[in-house]
Amino acid sequence: MDFEIPDETRVLIDTVRRFVETEVQPLEDEVEELGHVPADKLNAVKAKAQALGLYAMNMPVDVGGGGLSTVETCLVEEQLGRTSDALIRRIFGQVYPMLTACEGAQRDDYLIPTVKGERICAMAITEPGAGSDAAAISTTAVPDGDDWVLHGRKHFISDGDIADYAIVMALTDREKRARGGITLFLVDKGTSGFSVGRVQHMMGQRGYGHAELVFEDCRVGSDKIMGELGEGFRLIMNTVSAVRLAHIGARSVGMASRVLELARNHANERHQFGQPIGQFQMVQQMLADMATDIFATRMMVLNTAWEIDQDREARDKVSIVKLFASEMIGRVADKGVQIFGGMGYAKEMPLERIYRDSRVLRIYDGTSEIHRMLIARSVLRNGFEP
Repeated sequence: MDFEIPDETRVLIDTVRRFVETEVQPLEDEVEELGHVPADKLNAVKAKAQALGLYAMNMPVDVGGGGLSTVETCLVEEQLGRTSDALIRRIFGQVYPMLTACEGAQRDDYLIPTVKGERICAMAITEPGAGSDAAAISTTAVPDGDDWVLHGRKHFISDGDIADYAIVMALTDREKRARGGITLFLVDKGTSGFSVGRVQHMMGQRGYGHAELVFEDCRVGSDKIMGELGEGFRLIMNTVSAVRLAHIGARSVGMASRVLELARNHANERHQFGQPIGQFQMVQQMLADMATDIFATRMMVLNTAWEIDQDREARDKVSIVKLFASEMIGRVADKGVQIFGGMGYAKEMPLERIYRDSRVLRIYDGTSEIHRMLIARSVLRNGFEP
């Protein structure tokens, strides 16, 4: 088993690391203070990222993406995790893999412009009554001649307030539901009957909106169906594993690694009772636990990514990674704050932001409780082989 990272991949990782540290991290305080980055600064850094080929790296080369494997994507996402999610979205692109299901004119209207960074996409799945249980959605799409009429309400939709269009998951057959009764629709901003409701203000993840999307007699043509009629839930599930693995698993490793570096430096530099606090066993225990947690998560992420690259079924492992990584970053962030003491609780330090940002990872894309249930069911049914 070879764990060596190829030289060209190492160069890419180092490039992304430097770019994040020199170009992106300096914008973090502005995001926290203003809730956004001034357009001129954002456009300048985004243009630099695109010029280096660092935009939409997870997408295939034939549509303008970076063509990275799952392992490579996770190695890159680990470096992206060293900054805020809002800046990752704006500068490196939040391009959803299921967009590769676009066909014909959809590729020119949605897929290609999104990969180029010309259009912003929102993924509209979550509803007031359907969170972790995505199949419980109540938004409907009813056929009317050659069109479909959407009714329903989505909430907590990332970028829903500024997106140029949304991928909307809707019921097209109430009886079949997840088994052939859910379809994805591409709905443009400005479509009659489609409006943005309130934007929720969150404890963390500042810098981008989490919006309510309302569909009232929203009429779209059959050409707006993405993928096959009734196959929306399958399409989402086939791509959500890679998203969970990269956006939660790998980014959590990056967030935690940054916390550990800050804590290590502080433990060496901060003196109390005549010596660096890193000499105290209680502080050493926290640093050791942080390093162990990070290493374990990184190995989980890369092993699971390799499984996916081998076209092997890895859904159970993805659930394990999602569960462990989201709880790991909570533990690491908490220890980081503790090592810094009062300064760790101050907004002057990035620890305070990371502490808030990390909390939601145990909630979205399936709560920790849901993933524990899924893992346990799989163990009871099939056992578990690493």
